[in-house]
Amino acid sequence: MTSFDTSPSLSVWRALLALAVVFVMLATTGWTALRSGRSQSPLQASLSAWEHGSLDGHRLPDPDAAPARLARFFASLTDRQRAHLAHRYPLAVGNMNGAPVRLRYRANRIALDQARKVELKRMHDNRLSLTGQQEAGRRMHRFASLMRADRHILAFDPAGSGRIAEVFGNLTKARRVSVVVPGVDTDLLTFQRTHRRYSAPVGMAKSLYAAERAASPSTRTAVIAWADYTAPSGIGMDAATAMRAEDGAVRLNEMVRALPGRSPVSLFCHSYGSVVCGVAAHTLPRRVADIAVAGSPGMRAATASHLRTSAQVWAMRDADDWIQDVPYMEFGGLGHGADPVSTAFGARVLSARGAEGHAGYFEPGTQSLANFAEIGVGAYRAVDCADDAGTCRAGLSGTTAVGRA
Repeated sequence: MTSFDTSPSLSVWRALLALAVVFVMLATTGWTALRSGRSQSPLQASLSAWEHGSLDGHRLPDPDAAPARLARFFASLTDRQRAHLAHRYPLAVGNMNGAPVRLRYRANRIALDQARKVELKRMHDNRLSLTGQQEAGRRMHRFASLMRADRHILAFDPAGSGRIAEVFGNLTKARRVSVVVPGVDTDLLTFQRTHRRYSAPVGMAKSLYAAERAASPSTRTAVIAWADYTAPSGIGMDAATAMRAEDGAVRLNEMVRALPGRSPVSLFCHSYGSVVCGVAAHTLPRRVADIAVAGSPGMRAATASHLRTSAQVWAMRDADDWIQDVPYMEFGGLGHGADPVSTAFGARVLSARGAEGHAGYFEPGTQSLANFAEIGVGAYRAVDCADDAGTCRAGLSGTTAVGRA
């Protein structure tokens, strides 16, 4: 395990460095928040239409109703009625916690096609700059790719830089569910990459899904690449505060609570995604069995117990990860608190051997990915700890029981 110098002089220098970073940020970005009087987004418009809509003369339920209430509503409908709602309100249904998973996939494919056509028109809009037209082209091609029949889109919002979530595996039949929560610079265009593919949510999730199947072929698993929150753009004020994480935590909690079945859920949170998971921890349902963080700048907590979660808390960091140079502190809302791999934090610290830096934790062949896969299938006794004593496995059984709602 990596040792950490906790001498007072080092702590003082880290604090001074953090303050210096704060002052530079304030001088360059200021405290101002952007406010705009934009018209309704496509998702908002779809939700508004749903709220004023009806089916066979009956009002539709509140789209923000409890997932169980919405699930009962959809279960009472015929296939024709469900299909009608998906076609009439695709974005509303596609993002509705409580709607059947396969209906959400269907609705989001319709919504993606509508968004694709919008971007196709923008590609040839002479009122846009050449850069704007090129951006429209990239979005159009991304939407077309996401529409493929073999892709299962659980959530989609084209507004701004966009939000999205994709499922790998059979979510309704899975005995274990894993959720990948990514960090900064995650949006529709960076959701999937050709180069450095395992640093993007789709690559992370596909890699984890394959590793879980290899670790336990008999265990039915599903992995969600969850980029359904507005992540910070770059290393700036948004990344240094919990503002984006607080909104993301609400959305993450709502998504997990709406998952079908009662299977245990494991969260795999990378970089700023670990801030999201840390903020969400105390609100998550008990079916969340694990919260595992990699390359974390902190979880907005002084210790793992302060997360107030029944989930096992795991942490790892590669020796070459630059995130270790970020001051682990919180001052005036800036910074994200204690180092999750420190002894004092109290997480179960895993080996990240082979990860090679901040973006390599999901690379095939790494110990970091292998550890994530063992956690994902509940094989806790098989994980490789960061120390030789195997302390991260202390008190754990080989598998977990099915979680409670």
